[in-house]
Amino acid sequence: METMNFDVLAFGAHPDDVELAAGGTIAKLVVEGKSIAIVDLTRGELGSRGSAQIRSQESAAAAEILGVKTRINLDLPDGFFQCDEKSLLEVVKVIRKYRPRIILANALDDRHPDHGKGAELVYQASFLAGLVKCETGDLDDSGIPLLTHRPDAVYHYIQDYDRMADVVVDISGYEDVKMKAILAYGSQFYSENHDDTNVAPETPISSPEFLQHLKGRDLAMGRPCGFTAGEGFEIRRPVGVNSILDLL
Repeated sequence: METMNFDVLAFGAHPDDVELAAGGTIAKLVVEGKSIAIVDLTRGELGSRGSAQIRSQESAAAAEILGVKTRINLDLPDGFFQCDEKSLLEVVKVIRKYRPRIILANALDDRHPDHGKGAELVYQASFLAGLVKCETGDLDDSGIPLLTHRPDAVYHYIQDYDRMADVVVDISGYEDVKMKAILAYGSQFYSENHDDTNVAPETPISSPEFLQHLKGRDLAMGRPCGFTAGEGFEIRRPVGVNSILDLL
């Protein structure tokens, strides 16, 4: 298994989680030349609309729109994965392979139970990945056990529930590419050019009002910081800086 050094590893419990809450942040990082990988924990196979196969195709299209070249799926069971040894070790392997500086993860608490579970799973795995005695049995291309790695920080993006952000990223100018990536999930979200209301059940995210909500939230998140649009993140562990001026 070849190891790599990525700037950001973005986890989502389901395909589209990352795009909905951190799509602008990721699009901006790509333009800045940063290395990004997206890891979907499940295929969203329990979703009321679409299917695992359709969502896999949509997630590939969304990644291309964002400019992300590396996207993988851990195939954990949608709705039923737990923060247990098996799932933790799967995430540990990915962290040790991609060796990210920063990890993005699901919301700490949210309407969908998988989001909170995904947040805890990734947070714990980020710690375990740095423990020498936490062995996964995987070897790199040289036949050496994958080296330990712990990211500098884990940031939890904000999803359905309104939560107070610790950090807001300016995504001004990246709103359109974020929305294009979201609309790549044609099975999940409303589109004027794709109306399947006669064959698919309505859900809380399939209405045009939900898309307006997303735009409004980005506007509201950015406003206190003086940004046209922003995406918010929470931090469970303090992030150190050399100077208080680094926070400006």
